[in-house]
Amino acid sequence: MPSGTRTLRVIGIGPGDPRQVTIEAVDAMAGVDAFFVLEKSSRGKGSTTDTLIGVREQICDRHLGAGNYRFVEVVDPPRRSDPDDYDAEVRRWHDERATRIEDALRAELADDGVGAILVWGDPGLYDSTLRIADAIVERGRVPLHIEVVAGVTSASALTAAHRILANRIGEPILVTTGRRLADTPPGVDTNQIVMLDADCAFRHTADPCDHIWWGAYLGTPHEILISGTVGDVGDRIADERARARAEHGWIMDIYLLRKP
Repeated sequence: MPSGTRTLRVIGIGPGDPRQVTIEAVDAMAGVDAFFVLEKSSRGKGSTTDTLIGVREQICDRHLGAGNYRFVEVVDPPRRSDPDDYDAEVRRWHDERATRIEDALRAELADDGVGAILVWGDPGLYDSTLRIADAIVERGRVPLHIEVVAGVTSASALTAAHRILANRIGEPILVTTGRRLADTPPGVDTNQIVMLDADCAFRHTADPCDHIWWGAYLGTPHEILISGTVGDVGDRIADERARARAEHGWIMDIYLLRKP
């Protein structure tokens, strides 16, 4: 690696339980000069930002020791929640995120310094951090070497918590989002692992006899698990999700939807 090249480690830390952080991740964290945290601007006691940074701090306290690490908070740019062109808005948002992280890397790391971003779950599954890192490399304004450490996925944590397999013998598995759930073609919807579903779209797309295994705050003291047919537990999941989000200020949830 050429002299003067900064290193950015993108480290998967699992769903939130410090015990689910891998040995490889701990080793990678140990050599970091600064952890970059991209969060909303409204940090205050009890806020979503305060809580999510607190979870990261608990993980670092557990594995690195209190006071043995440094966090650099980067204000997350705003994103329109219902744009006319969703893909274009996400690209604009990612570009602005890349600019802010690029500026932080230049300001907070020495030329040969090592920074890291701790990613919920696994960096390769429905997370934008690697796209942002690649954008910084492509710009070439900050010489940067990227390293990636896999993490326990929320899908793995979900199936373990419910003590189930993600599929039956010979069946496919589709990983998708709530936004795209209605677009799943027949025959591909046998087993669907669904993320990012703030609207509980399964209530409108699934059959009442479809089985659902839902989990929120997986691996944390606030973990919630509900399972049953959509007809029996669908509304309960939606109500519990709304209640938990109001109580904690944030929620991370995922579910497996299966045809009979």
